[in-house]
Amino acid sequence: MGKKRSKKGSDKGRKKAEKKARKAAEAAAAAVGEGAILNGFADALRVGKGFVLADIDPSATPAFDGGKSEGEAALAAGEAELGDLLERLWAESTAGSRRSVLLVVQGMDTSGKGGIMRHVVSVNPEGVKATAFKAPSDEEKKHDFLWRIERALPGPGQLGVFDRSHYEDVLVVRVHDIVPPEVWRKRYAQINAFEREVGRSGTQVVKVMLHLSKDEQRTRLQERLDRPDKHWKYNPGDVDERSRWLDYMEAYQTALDKCSTVGSPWYVVPADRKWYARLAVQQLLLEALREMHLQWPDADFDVEEEKRRLSES
Repeated sequence: MGKKRSKKGSDKGRKKAEKKARKAAEAAAAAVGEGAILNGFADALRVGKGFVLADIDPSATPAFDGGKSEGEAALAAGEAELGDLLERLWAESTAGSRRSVLLVVQGMDTSGKGGIMRHVVSVNPEGVKATAFKAPSDEEKKHDFLWRIERALPGPGQLGVFDRSHYEDVLVVRVHDIVPPEVWRKRYAQINAFEREVGRSGTQVVKVMLHLSKDEQRTRLQERLDRPDKHWKYNPGDVDERSRWLDYMEAYQTALDKCSTVGSPWYVVPADRKWYARLAVQQLLLEALREMHLQWPDADFDVEEEKRRLSES
């Protein structure tokens, strides 16, 4: 005889979980205070037709009417809901779901990619698969540029995080003339096709560019030089890259134009204010996860029978 499911038990558990999620969302809204508003980060930050990167103020705070203290409070309050939704995502996979989420984080050096890992997605480290892409290894160079990306995709139930990504192959490769233009120009279409396939496989892709100003980057690099505990983070090559700033902005503009699609849009997050960038990425993840309508899986056993057995044991 097959295992019985208790619909009554699963419905009760689902309602309890939904109530918990609603309370978490209400707590996040209350935490920002009367002078701050959390509303529609995806709509405010999405790259659409006619988008111009140069028009974006890196110190702005779109979709949030509040200051640093309110932003940090909202970030802390959002952790509960994010943790709950990521746990649901993982729980679904135990019942056969193939769904997952991939967060792609791009940005100039010191834009705060590491801070996103520490302050946003660390709420559920068990279900997180993080990959930091560096210069390709000798083995990776033997394959197509998407080979190492495919190997790093999240599995069912996971939140994958890419610190840099396949977009390096139309950014740094372009700026430094590592491959001929006729090679990298073909990659935009290849990337779009790849991301469509990833989406069809059940992975929701959230692509974020942390948009930092050149002046703010100088300040952050100076801090790394001034503080001995930050010397390990300093790379002399970062100063060399500053001479190519306009080339990088042009490369980013093209990537955003060609690869912000309906199914996999880009979001540009102003990153001069670290607290805002972290809050914005958290809210983009929350909005994406909410749209997935994640549910706790039904028990594949008779809940009431197991309660009886347990009480008698």
